[in-house]
Amino acid sequence: MKYRSEIDGLRAIAVLPVIFFHAGIDFLSGGYVGVDVFFVISGFLITTIIVSEIQEGSFSLLNFYERRARRILPALFFVMLVSLPFAWMWLLPSDLKDFSKSLIAVPTFSSNILFWSESGYWGESNEIKPMLHTWSLAVEEQYYIFFPIFLMLMWKIRKRWIISTVLVLALISLAASHWGAYNKPTVNFFMLPTRLWELAIGALIAFYLLRHNKEFSPSKTLSEALGILGLSMIAYAVFMFDETTPFPSLYALVPTVGAALIILFASSNTLVGKLLSSKLLVGLGLISFSIYLWHQPLLAFARHGSFYQPSTIALSALALLSIPLAYLSWRFVEQPFRTKGNFDRKTIFTLSAAGSFAFIAIGLSGIMTNGYEQRATKSDVTMRSIDQRWRINAGLDLECTEQFTLSEKCNTSDKPEIMVWGDSYAMHLVKGIMASKPDVKLIQMTKYVCGPFLGIAPIVKPDYPVSWSKECLGFNKQVKQWLEQNDSIKYAVLSSPFSQYLGNDSEILLSDGKQTAASIELISAEFKKTLKALAEMGVKPIVFSPPPANGINLGRCLTRAEWKGKELRACNFNKDSMLDIREVVYKFLDTIEDKYEVVRLDDYMCEGRECNTHIDSTFLFRDEGHLSHEGTELLGKKHGFYESIVDNNSESYFQEHDQNTTHSSKEDIVILNSLKSKNIKPKGKAISINVR
Repeated sequence: MKYRSEIDGLRAIAVLPVIFFHAGIDFLSGGYVGVDVFFVISGFLITTIIVSEIQEGSFSLLNFYERRARRILPALFFVMLVSLPFAWMWLLPSDLKDFSKSLIAVPTFSSNILFWSESGYWGESNEIKPMLHTWSLAVEEQYYIFFPIFLMLMWKIRKRWIISTVLVLALISLAASHWGAYNKPTVNFFMLPTRLWELAIGALIAFYLLRHNKEFSPSKTLSEALGILGLSMIAYAVFMFDETTPFPSLYALVPTVGAALIILFASSNTLVGKLLSSKLLVGLGLISFSIYLWHQPLLAFARHGSFYQPSTIALSALALLSIPLAYLSWRFVEQPFRTKGNFDRKTIFTLSAAGSFAFIAIGLSGIMTNGYEQRATKSDVTMRSIDQRWRINAGLDLECTEQFTLSEKCNTSDKPEIMVWGDSYAMHLVKGIMASKPDVKLIQMTKYVCGPFLGIAPIVKPDYPVSWSKECLGFNKQVKQWLEQNDSIKYAVLSSPFSQYLGNDSEILLSDGKQTAASIELISAEFKKTLKALAEMGVKPIVFSPPPANGINLGRCLTRAEWKGKELRACNFNKDSMLDIREVVYKFLDTIEDKYEVVRLDDYMCEGRECNTHIDSTFLFRDEGHLSHEGTELLGKKHGFYESIVDNNSESYFQEHDQNTTHSSKEDIVILNSLKSKNIKPKGKAISINVR
């Protein structure tokens, strides 16, 4: 196969956006598409090699897998080996146990399955996984287990059907990918069947050029235009896509077709080809695999090693550090093992097997010892204690979290007087209310992410698409219908982070099926309608604000401080570092406070400018924003959640409510206009909008 320097340059164009996207560079919001470009390149190069050798009669599966082992495993195993001591020093037992699972998954090329089973791709929980990036290697290697065998069989049986078969499989995969982006986004992102079409694009280009290479001679003008178009398509995806873009889906055609156009038309004689063939880009392309291997462990361990989120500058510096490290591993690890004179086939397979078994053994040991939990400075910080403090605070029962139910598990009385309504930020109040009055008569009406609004629902892509939003509308409609038929409920406790409704990029589904962009005016009006509807049913609404938050996983921070023997106060934060979206929510609540009762948790948890994450040894938080079990119980007792709900002013409240007009006060209008004019955007990525 003739060497094409512009393809190495394209590798550089693919890897740089990926590493800086993971470092948190906001304007590279679609940097993750670099992986899709890699898939196209890989599909093209490997198919070209395999088919060329089959045509020459020299193809061997043994040779093919030997080349893959030489190409992938030495550098991969070296990065894993270097990661071990940092994992030992910095990872909590729970995190080291997860890391141990990845040590088993990586050499068995199943890490995409592991990370799919654990969670989605986006968010803080995955930012701190050192081996997260190996999911794409697993996809490729799974593909190359079957693809050479498929080509060999088809070559003997029906050679003329190969291209049409690959094309049909690619179209099926693309259709499944587009459907999955809206219905099963996590499995869609990680799994081979919905990624196959990207590799197949490269394969189809290889088939075409191998068959028509001599006849394929597009004009200079066409080559220039399509090469520029291809590069522009990749650039568009890198700068314009973000985490809300359904992906992979038809949207992924933008970077993948862009890569295909470059491979087809950007020869060394074109402007784009010359740009990609520059020494800098070619040099980066040659070490791109090692750059990709290094960047995620560097960024993940930096996040583990700090009590707070490292700055974007610090993370960007670490992303840049992956380049010299990549050169060293390319020069002294990749290159020696790829040279057949240094290591013969038997040695390569022996070392590959030995390395795989060693990492699997270490991984099994880490799992069986619960992440070597006895490493802790304080031996009482165990997996059991971590699980207790981080466990989901679902209120009465997990059964009360997904759909409307009148299950006995979701109430404390057949005649409840208090209804807790909302999403997970309503769930985490339940134990606090019960702690302030153990015999409280309460019913829980909650659904993850679905706030207490009667006429609207959020569209939170990619995990909560329109189909889910319709379920949310239906859930809240059922709550209203139940309330209308029930005469025991006197008080409704409503809560949500409200960020899924008030974020700059938020979309809203209306009850008539229309979709619209979120606005302060819309959300405020709809929430007031909901509160008024409750009052008209004779139910007093009490709104609990979300706790203060700064975007850091405060539950993890507190656990790390305890584990390291540090003061828990290290996790407290200043109001100046409050998430912008939280400030927006608090001001939104100001717009209803003159007519309805609002319980401000920030008043309970912040003293002066400092917000507390703990009281004595009690952790108030379990994650970025949810109260822990022990935290909500302590706050409930200390500040009398029940008394905040049930007071002696209910009768006067309804009298005042009946006298209120539906017009907004001048103060409401001033606050709404000030919020709109600020055009505040939440800090960080998906982790900043913690709605579950």
